[in-house]
Amino acid sequence: MSKGLNMVNIKFAIASLSLVFGSILPVAHAQQGPQKGLPVVELGAGMHLIHAEVARTEEQRAIGLMNRKEMPANAGMLFVFEQAGVQCFWMKNTLIPLSIAFVGDDGSIVNIDEMQALSEASHCSAKPVRYVLEMNQGWFSKRALKAGTKLRGGPWPK
Repeated sequence: MSKGLNMVNIKFAIASLSLVFGSILPVAHAQQGPQKGLPVVELGAGMHLIHAEVARTEEQRAIGLMNRKEMPANAGMLFVFEQAGVQCFWMKNTLIPLSIAFVGDDGSIVNIDEMQALSEASHCSAKPVRYVLEMNQGWFSKRALKAGTKLRGGPWPK
């Protein structure tokens, strides 16, 4: 009887593992290409408009702009976190160089950094923030936008 129970347990374990790996593999496969289908919000920075995809879930934030070969000039990605914290980003599997703006709860840019494609260097907010905006590299500096600039149209109070 004990052999029968062990065999049942082994078969159950194998079936469970196949269910688990079966559900993980499609997600891993989906991460090989760019993330699609995220909602888009229109933001304002001075007289400039931004069309930012919004990454709200942990999975969306983890994938971010990975595996994209290009991004339109005024497009970006807004990362939204549940609570403020020191947010750190890297560029592993990100093919295009980006500028990153860490944004406070009121929509003001806290700090901006430049990130190189495929780099594992960390880029962190100068203080706890809930929002992070990634744009093509140089986007903020070309428009003379810097720390203290207030963004419009996002999830922060108007």
